Amino acid sequence: MKGANDTLEQLAEARDKETWGAINGLEKNLAFHLSGHILHSICWHNMTGDGGGEPLAVDGVGELADAITESFGSFANLKAQLTKASATTQGSGWGVLAYEPLSGLLIVEQVYDHQGNVGQGSVPILVFDAWEHAFYLQYKNQKVDFIEAMWAVVNWQDVARRYGAAKSRADVLLMAP
Repeated sequence: MKGANDTLEQLAEARDKETWGAINGLEKNLAFHLSGHILHSICWHNMTGDGGGEPLAVDGVGELADAITESFGSFANLKAQLTKASATTQGSGWGVLAYEPLSGLLIVEQVYDHQGNVGQGSVPILVFDAWEHAFYLQYKNQKVDFIEAMWAVVNWQDVARRYGAAKSRADVLLMAP
């Protein structure tokens, strides 16, 4: 958050001094720092030592399991798509399972660095950190092995809570006529 706070101060200074040319770069820097904080925070809550497997109704995450089936046809299809998206993110980035409020479906996104290529209203509910620093020490250049290991610690209770919260706020994206 230090980077975000420093950038907010620099934005205020640029506005005060009317140095408008600096604003675009500072806003991009702010988005980078804020998104990085958000994605890392979600990632840590998305993991648990008792996690993994497939989300099932018997575990209290039936609404999420149903949404996965509706959106992807099966959990296996979601797993394959999110694994591929995470593994093929060029450079630094994230694989993201997100709730997309206009369609009411779950979608998979690739997030480059911390911000690009994401729908304006989508809400991340499960994220896989595909930055090299997340996997290199243990997995070297075997990003796919790291992602497979991530599936073994997914905290489906957390993902289900995030899904429910995102779904309950679905009407805030567009103003009703």
